Amino acid sequence: MDLRQLAALTAVADHRSFSAAARALHTVQSNISTHVARLERELGATLVDRATGELTEAGEVVVGRARQIQAELTAITSDVTSTLGEVSGSVRVGVIGTTGRWLVPTLLAEVGERYPRVRLITVDATTTSLLPQLASGRLDLAVVNLPAPDPDVEVEPLFVEDHVILAPIDHPLAANDTLQLSDLAGIPLLLEPPGTGFRDHLDADAQRSGVTLVAQAEVDGMRLLASLAYQGFGAAVLPASAVVDWDSGTWKSIPLEGTTRRGVGLALPRRGRQTSAARATVDVLRDVIAREVPSLPGLSLPS
Repeated sequence: MDLRQLAALTAVADHRSFSAAARALHTVQSNISTHVARLERELGATLVDRATGELTEAGEVVVGRARQIQAELTAITSDVTSTLGEVSGSVRVGVIGTTGRWLVPTLLAEVGERYPRVRLITVDATTTSLLPQLASGRLDLAVVNLPAPDPDVEVEPLFVEDHVILAPIDHPLAANDTLQLSDLAGIPLLLEPPGTGFRDHLDADAQRSGVTLVAQAEVDGMRLLASLAYQGFGAAVLPASAVVDWDSGTWKSIPLEGTTRRGVGLALPRRGRQTSAARATVDVLRDVIAREVPSLPGLSLPS
């Protein structure tokens, strides 16, 4: 077993075919096929279903271990460089879209100023997409919606935020300056789907208030949900950070009272030691959050 075989199999897992894996590794398909076949012979198991390009159960196990090995190899270079007085290396940061909109520009600027040899690679995705990437080693850290129930991930709270209704100015709800959950009874709303942390908390609050929320549409992604409301498709229930402009002649942001505030946290993989570049990025991220959150409408640091 060698690193080229593990890299080939991981590329197949990421790109779902031998040809795409070859392009990603800047080689030819026959090399990828040879590396994977040799690894299969050595392990005595089929790792890739040739008909579908999907990993077998054994393949998933091997790729999980391979990602850990690759992360440790990357960490060696980063950590040795840091002992010589300069933090360097690449850090893959996942972030939910509503937070990334205001956090990422400042984070990029401050990491670049403090650690010019650290390169940030940001991934904008939903919490349900970010957690598996973090657990598998494809991300070094992530900013996610809480709770984040993954046994391979540990989280710390970063901030909490209020709920708001974002509605077109001609929507019936836009006549209000504040809203209670009881005001939403029977009104079609743009919502995240059940199973997401934000929706599950909202449904629990609604149940305690004796209200059943009615979905006009369900979208797993706050920025798209907000975009639909901005374009006049309907009224959306959103966290405060999803609102780009609180004052407009075409839509209205209305505080929604009586709900559990959304928590946003920093998620880190439980296994493996972080690189010095990742640890430095986490420190900068905490500093940016502590400085910026108190000035943002509807957001506050956890008590």
